[in-house]
Amino acid sequence: MSKLQEVPHKPGIYLMLDRLGRVIYVGKAKDLRKRLSSYFTPSRKIRADIKTRALIDSIWDFDLHTVKNETEALLLEGKLIKEYRPKYNVVFRDDKRFMMLKVNLSDPLPRFQLVRVRKEDGSRYFGPFPHSGALRFTFHWINKQFGLRTCRSRSPGESDYKHCNDDVIRNCTAPCIAKVSAETYRENIKEACQFLDGGWRERISEIESQMDEASSNQEYELAADFRDMIDSLKKILQPTRRFTRGRGIPGSNIDPIADIQELRSFLGMEVAPITMECFDISNISSNHIVASMVRFEKGVPDNSNYRRYRIKTVKTQDDFSSMAEVVKRRYSRILIEAKKSMDNETEELTQERPSEVMKRLSRAGSRIKLPDLVIVDGGQGQLSSALKELKKLGLEDLPIIGLAKKNEEIYRPGAVAPLRIPHETGALKLLQRIRDEAHRFANSYHQLLMKRRIEESVLDDCPGLSEARKKKLLKRFGSVARIKKVKPEEIAEIKGISLKMAEQIIAFLS
Repeated sequence: MSKLQEVPHKPGIYLMLDRLGRVIYVGKAKDLRKRLSSYFTPSRKIRADIKTRALIDSIWDFDLHTVKNETEALLLEGKLIKEYRPKYNVVFRDDKRFMMLKVNLSDPLPRFQLVRVRKEDGSRYFGPFPHSGALRFTFHWINKQFGLRTCRSRSPGESDYKHCNDDVIRNCTAPCIAKVSAETYRENIKEACQFLDGGWRERISEIESQMDEASSNQEYELAADFRDMIDSLKKILQPTRRFTRGRGIPGSNIDPIADIQELRSFLGMEVAPITMECFDISNISSNHIVASMVRFEKGVPDNSNYRRYRIKTVKTQDDFSSMAEVVKRRYSRILIEAKKSMDNETEELTQERPSEVMKRLSRAGSRIKLPDLVIVDGGQGQLSSALKELKKLGLEDLPIIGLAKKNEEIYRPGAVAPLRIPHETGALKLLQRIRDEAHRFANSYHQLLMKRRIEESVLDDCPGLSEARKKKLLKRFGSVARIKKVKPEEIAEIKGISLKMAEQIIAFLS
């Protein structure tokens, strides 16, 4: 493959793609050129096991990301496997995450904790670290070195001290019984944070000197402990970049503008589709049929303009009718906003066709604008349903296509046969990115509603709570989680619910 000649001799991550552009394998390599080349040598396929041969047969293209070191490679590999869940990867596919060090500096006597989930709780987080064994070793060493507490109490006192041996073995400075002041202890915490931020380099030179001295004195076990300590510190505290590969964001080797121009050429458009909007329907069951609309500007996600919808007029699984509803709601809303912005204009101007009005507003720099291209997830049926609604709104000139997932065929209004864009082109990959992002956004909304429904179903078993009262409760407070936090008096303010019943509801949920 000619593309292999452009791969650098650098460490990094590679993603194997099938003919539909789906990620089927994520791997890491010290030398990307050598590793990727090995997949396409005849001898590799002959010697490989059944799984590897199947992988090689499925490879249609690849993507790659260069990194600085092995730690970065391991972190990025785990992140991408969790994101894409490739067919041929087994490791990292579970929900287990890399470990981090957490410290809440607002606590009276802060302490370090090992955690796997980063929360928005005001705490400082260090990591994630891919080497859990080295992290645990370093965690215990930092606590001992800086005299930090490990007890779980948020504000420990004398009763906690009675059950703790850390002070006895000189692992803790015992601020709980004022052996050191709270101010001195907080200074120790501050020094530990500075150590994790980069001050460890200076401290390692001291440890290396201690290791050499222990070795000279033939204290080999002590020297080995110092050696292991140094290895652990270097392994987890080497600086690494944080990878924020966003959903739908193209890799570093992709040129979105070039992809847009290529797509324009394939579709024969007069104007390049700088702004694109894509619709997708999610209806795993007849309950909570939802839709999503994602917007791409210049080939990358415009997250602030994403929209999600609960389908209102369709009661069964009907993708065509659902697509018609969401397209109608989206663009009728834009036309209404445009009309409001024209309230002060003359009657003559307001007689323009809707598509002409939108073009004029766009030229005038209005923030209310139509996309350059509309994409619906589906084939001829979805496209026809969407196009019918656009014509009712007077927007029949708005460019629109349907992207059918099975063979990645592109359906266009008035075209007899679907268009097939070569799979290796950036134009098709751009369409796949926006389609997959719309699919992800719709599914995430569907999952959210299903989760809420599962929570709400708890109220079905609450004695004396009718369906009408349940609806009033949820309308007032929004969710079961919020109901648990309110007082019975607040619930009793709802018409039809007495204070006694409110107390029963709280007791039931508790």
